[in-house]
Amino acid sequence: MKFSDGYWMMREGVRAFHPVEVLDVDTRPGSFTVHAPVERIRHRGDLLKGPVLTVTCESPMPDVIGVTLTHFAGEKRRGPDFELATDPTGDVFVDDEAATLTSGALSVRVGRGEEWGVDFLAGGRRLTGSAPKAQAVIDTGDGRHYVREQLDLAVDHFVYGLGERFGPLVKNGQAVDVWNADGGTASEQAYKNVPFYLTNAGYGVFVDHPGRVSFEVASEAVARTQFSVEGQSMRYFVIYGPTPKEILRKYTALTGRPARLPEWSFGLWLSTSFTTSYDEETVTSFIEGMASRKLPLSVFHFDCFWMREFQWCDFEWDPRVFPDPEGMLRRLRDRGLRVCVWINPYIGQRSPLFEEGRSHGYLLKRPDGDVWQWDKWQPGLAVVDFTNPEARDWYLAKLEALLDMGVDCFKTDFGERIPTDVVYHDGSDPERAHNYYTYLYNQAVFDLLRKNRGEADAVVFARSATTGGQRFPVHWGGDAESTFEAMGESLRGGLSLGMSGFGYWSHDIGGFEGTPDPGLFKRWIAFGLLSSHSRLHGSHSYRVPWLFDEESVEVLREFTHLKMRLMPYLAGAARQAYGEGLPMMRAMLVEFPDDPACTHLERQYMLGDDLLVAPVFSSDGEVSYYVPGGVWTHYLTGERVEGGRWVRERHGFDSMPLLVRPGAVVPEGAVEDRPDYDHADGVTLRVYEPADGASVTTQVGDTTFTTTRNGENVRITGGGAWNVLFVNARVAGVEGGEPSDHPHGVLIEATGDELVVTLEGES
Repeated sequence: MKFSDGYWMMREGVRAFHPVEVLDVDTRPGSFTVHAPVERIRHRGDLLKGPVLTVTCESPMPDVIGVTLTHFAGEKRRGPDFELATDPTGDVFVDDEAATLTSGALSVRVGRGEEWGVDFLAGGRRLTGSAPKAQAVIDTGDGRHYVREQLDLAVDHFVYGLGERFGPLVKNGQAVDVWNADGGTASEQAYKNVPFYLTNAGYGVFVDHPGRVSFEVASEAVARTQFSVEGQSMRYFVIYGPTPKEILRKYTALTGRPARLPEWSFGLWLSTSFTTSYDEETVTSFIEGMASRKLPLSVFHFDCFWMREFQWCDFEWDPRVFPDPEGMLRRLRDRGLRVCVWINPYIGQRSPLFEEGRSHGYLLKRPDGDVWQWDKWQPGLAVVDFTNPEARDWYLAKLEALLDMGVDCFKTDFGERIPTDVVYHDGSDPERAHNYYTYLYNQAVFDLLRKNRGEADAVVFARSATTGGQRFPVHWGGDAESTFEAMGESLRGGLSLGMSGFGYWSHDIGGFEGTPDPGLFKRWIAFGLLSSHSRLHGSHSYRVPWLFDEESVEVLREFTHLKMRLMPYLAGAARQAYGEGLPMMRAMLVEFPDDPACTHLERQYMLGDDLLVAPVFSSDGEVSYYVPGGVWTHYLTGERVEGGRWVRERHGFDSMPLLVRPGAVVPEGAVEDRPDYDHADGVTLRVYEPADGASVTTQVGDTTFTTTRNGENVRITGGGAWNVLFVNARVAGVEGGEPSDHPHGVLIEATGDELVVTLEGES
């Protein structure tokens, strides 16, 4: 929210009160509290005036420091609150010059001199800080009260994250309200709002408020990042990296790591689409069409109309088109498919569940006790109150019946349009609960799947989220138009979400609204199959490729086979997601924070540590992308690319820029028709010109491979049935394997657990 009128004045009716000095400091183990008046204390009479801002500094874990700004401390404590994993730490030092808290390598220092200032320090330098007149308590003249902070931004400092945002990846110059909305992918609104931002300056900031947080990123004050909340108190955390990866590791250690997902979820998902007409015969024709064309399919999804119209949600199969749902689900299972069905947290008035929910008090109510209803989406729609344990159990019992019937997972749609003129069962504050509602919704469904299917077999396909929602994957990008522009919007949203702590992300191949032309569809296929999760889905047209053209079939087959072969590599990237909080799809800055050319890149990304992906945003195949330093290699052709520069290429529909990082070892599987196989059996380690002295460890399933180069000798240890492809290399000698020619180099079939190769030199 903007409070000022230019640099010098405040907006009409707005009054801001800023701390000007430290009156005194209270200390406790691991924390200190400063009392800071907003006027100079020159004599005893000044002690009768207010306000006085209370500033408390503490640390929930090493390298993370929290700052709480409070005006009136008597404000009633209202939930909900984010679930944080804390282990308080930190050392306090106070003298006449400053109060300092140090946690790990990060320190916060509040000066006690003539000029008010808060500094965050690490690695021998100042990361950022709150200068005079940055912190404030603000009255807007209409009875509303806010707490505001502004943290400095240097000239070359850039801000990222704040959830899945579809505008420019760099947030500098933007005003962002963290408030979930069903706004598509073409506006400033977002389905997944996260009050956390990442910088290229060694730190991130998490505002610990689940409701509306307003960010002015180098906009209202162009040399500062401003954030504010309505109320009497605000807490934020500064998280020291220094690298983007370390910031994400620490942020997700605090707010939660993504869950481990089943391998079958990484295969291709096919949907009925939204408003299309379908029944079991239609579904079967799609599945048989995919099989006859050798298009691997892992999951079939039934969208909204698996239920009867106007009865969403009643969780009952429409008997007019699905008279034998148990038999149908069994037949799909016999084909080796998993089944996903669409749900949402709303109950239309015509649903038989409406009266059940109303009579038992399971639906959100207005302050006068009436059930909250409106006619958007479903006539007379009401909202399930997940703060009521009985309502949660009632809702989940309906889903459990579907699981017992043979459904495997749920598309947890919606959850953004949550009203604020309501009363929650547990007394939650409606403003704080608006964004948080999606956390409760997805948590409930994900927990049911874990209970029913097992810890390693739970997955949802969710649209809405906030902080902590990364624990309940996977999330997709929402309703995009069928245009190249929307394809770009979707990628920006996914990269932004990945810089907000989410490890997995997907999108509707071809876009959701409208029908893509064949050129767009084929380009989006390549992008979609080189995303963490891949789904064919649309609004009013089917997304089976033969309805576009025969080349679409070939392109889908080629890129689906490629993704299945890449599963040993993708499984490693997924381990980083659930083990470290690193996104599978990464903005270039995350991998290359020291390359200034990467700060604004938003049309390409890293898939895991070693693969650079540059989607083609044109039918004619023209694409330009940036390659960081070193000699990279086209994965599909073996062609070398000198880095440290921009590259312009033209690609057919069966190709795209997919480059391998210098010195990488990429494991490629021996199976291309499914994702859930023994990745180590027959695996091929693709070795890309390792540097002398380099050692690379590659985990494939339960097998660990180590590749080490000393001079011209490369030693690789492993086990089982495995191969090595030396890309762009000549081999002078081999011990422990049988070599053969390969279009990209030399392929060696290992005959034991160790392979020693003598290189002749680069080709």
